[in-house]
Order: sequence, then structure tokens, then C-alpha cells
Amino acid sequence: MNTMKAIRSPGDLEAALARIEEIFDAEEGTPEDDELSALFVLVEAYEEENVPIPPPDPISAIKFRMEQAGLTQRDLIPILGSRAKVSEVLSGKRDISMKMARALHANLGIPAESLLQDPAVLQTGHSCNIEWSKFPLREMAKRKWIQSTEPLKDYAEELLTPLVNQAGGMNFVGQSLFRRTKQQGQNTNTDPYALAAWCLVVAAREMKREARVQYTPGTVTQEFLRQVAVLSRFPDGPIQAQEFLRTRGIGMEVVKHLPRTRLDGAAIRMSDGGPVVGLTVRHDRIDSFWFTLLHELAHIGLHLDVLSDTSVYTDDHDLKVANGSKSTEEHDADSWARDALIPPTIAKDIDHESIAVNDVLNLASLANVHPAVVAGRTRHETGNYRRLSQLVGRGEVRSLFNNYGHRE
Repeated sequence: MNTMKAIRSPGDLEAALARIEEIFDAEEGTPEDDELSALFVLVEAYEEENVPIPPPDPISAIKFRMEQAGLTQRDLIPILGSRAKVSEVLSGKRDISMKMARALHANLGIPAESLLQDPAVLQTGHSCNIEWSKFPLREMAKRKWIQSTEPLKDYAEELLTPLVNQAGGMNFVGQSLFRRTKQQGQNTNTDPYALAAWCLVVAAREMKREARVQYTPGTVTQEFLRQVAVLSRFPDGPIQAQEFLRTRGIGMEVVKHLPRTRLDGAAIRMSDGGPVVGLTVRHDRIDSFWFTLLHELAHIGLHLDVLSDTSVYTDDHDLKVANGSKSTEEHDADSWARDALIPPTIAKDIDHESIAVNDVLNLASLANVHPAVVAGRTRHETGNYRRLSQLVGRGEVRSLFNNYGHRE
């Protein structure tokens, strides 16, 4: 019989198990049989103290709790939502959603680790009172922003969690997207969940980019905006602007707007402190692109860099034209963008009422910007959006980004 010793480490356990396998067929009453019995006792004692027993699978855990409490399937209907859902969950035909797991945990006391792979989501309750099913899930799945798992509303939180994590986590969602204090640039009919979904995608795409440059607050000044504005004169100016901004730690993402957002652009401070400009190119014109880009950059320099209570500015420029009212922040961002595109020393001499095509071309050359910028300024100042339409570059921006392989 081998010398018996206590099992105190994984190595000891491995050696004991190897010895058990070696003498497993020992005849009863032999020294090896006695050794085998002793090894079983030692292994069992070590495993009870050191090897955690995995939690039961969710269905077994639910059925065990039902048996303990004398519950029937009917008793689970108020917890899971319907008789069909109870039957499908217990038969394994339906996965347990986050909402169901929280209800089972709260009402039946089933341990979180038995219900979910990540029990922390049950224990922290860190959901910022967000109603996940209100997100535009069908459209998001269509655009492949989330997986398509039916029924979408039942699994809304699970489907959105990967996107939330990519964008910066629940702190970003709760503090930035659902606690905005600067909404003057948005229509009152805007769907806040659709707007939040769009912002999540913008932030997530930027956070996923490799070799992002660290942003230095104070980078965006009026002179900086002027540097960006002169890139408009190049045929691929929007792409050059995106690359230029990224070398300064500022992201720029083009993502098509969602229904019920009427969104042109946004300036977002991400969870790591870096800024990103999101653009929808809703109005696919060169003049609209450059004004929106510079307006959002102005929000970074004027507001995101200095205000601690706001992380997102979203803008619907049609709204401003329609009602003529602007907050101080929006007015200041407009001014920075307008002066960067056409310096005041040049703008003061423009007669927008009588300006002709040749005048636009000459002024654009003088201001060192694309003619669409001057034409767009005239259309805005006069309120006549039928004028100079041949110069605003309609349909030229979205295709440019598509040609360079950018996703919307």
C-alpha cells in the first residue's frame, strides 16, 4: 500500500485521481482496496472544500424552486407574462430574457448565477430605468446594428447590451443619452429612443477604431475650424476632413438617421472623454455637409470642452429655419461655423439678393472654399432654397463616403 497523505493542492488531487484509476479494479479485502476507499474519502473532502459546484441550469433551478414552494405553472404566469411563455420556458423552447430573469430572481429568490451567465446584471440593477423595448429594434436589426432574435421586444436588453458595451457601457447611456440637458436643437416630436440608438451606433463605431489619437481639450478653436473649412474646396474634402480630425483625436462617423429623429448631426463626448461628430447627411448636399460638420465641431470647442453637465448635442437644422429661435449655445455654434466657412471680412460685402453664379464662384475662390458654401449661405440668408440649386452639390456627399467604403 502506498504511503497515504492529505490532498492540499491541485497537484495532489491529480496524483490521487491517477492512483484511483490505477487501482480502481482492486479486489475486495486487499490492501489496494483499502487504499482506494481512503483515497475516495480524501478526494471527496478536498473537492467539497476547494472545487465549486456549478449552479444548476436555469430550467432545473426554476423547477426545483417550484417544487420547494409548491408552485404550479399557473403561478408563474404573472412572473413570466403568459401561459405560453411559461410553457415555452419550462420546455426549453424559449430562452430566459433579462426581464424574465429579474422577475424570477425578485419573486422566487432563484440565485442570479443559476439564471444568467452574467449574474451581475441582476445584482446591480444598473439599467437607468431604460425601457429597452422602446428602442427601434426592428429598424436596428434591419440595419444589422443588433442581432435579430424573435420576439425582439422580449430580448431587447440582451440584444442591445453588446452595442451599449461597445459604446462605453451603461454610464454612457444613462449619463449621456438619457440625461441630456441641451435639446434646443431637436424637434419636440423626436423619439428619444431612436435618437439614443443612433448616438449609440456613432459612439460604438468610433470606440472600435484602432489607434485612436488622444484628444486634447482646447484643440477646437475658430482658427481650427477655418483649417477644416478650407478642405471643402477639394473634391474629396469630406474624406480629408475626417482624416484630419482623427489625427487630432476627434472622430467623425456618418450614420444614416433613424425615422422620427429628423437629425442632421451631433457632437458627442464619449465615455473615455474623446469627442466624436456624428453626421447623417440627411440633406445630401455639399453646403449642408460643411455647415453641419463645423457647427458640431463648434459645439466641441465651445461647450463639450468646458461644460461638465452635457455630453451630447444633437441638431435638426430644419427646425432652426422653421421657428427662428435658437438657444445661446446654438447661436454661438452657428456663428463659429458661419465665420469659419466665409470670413466676416468677405461676408460683409456679399449682396445675397442680387448675387449671380459668377459672383458665387469668385467669392468662393476668395474665401478659399467650395462654391456650394457660398451658394448655401445665400439660400439661407434669403430664405429662397430654389436659388443657385445647381451649385450646392446635391447628391455628392453620401456617394463619396460610400465610394470610400464607409458604412452608414
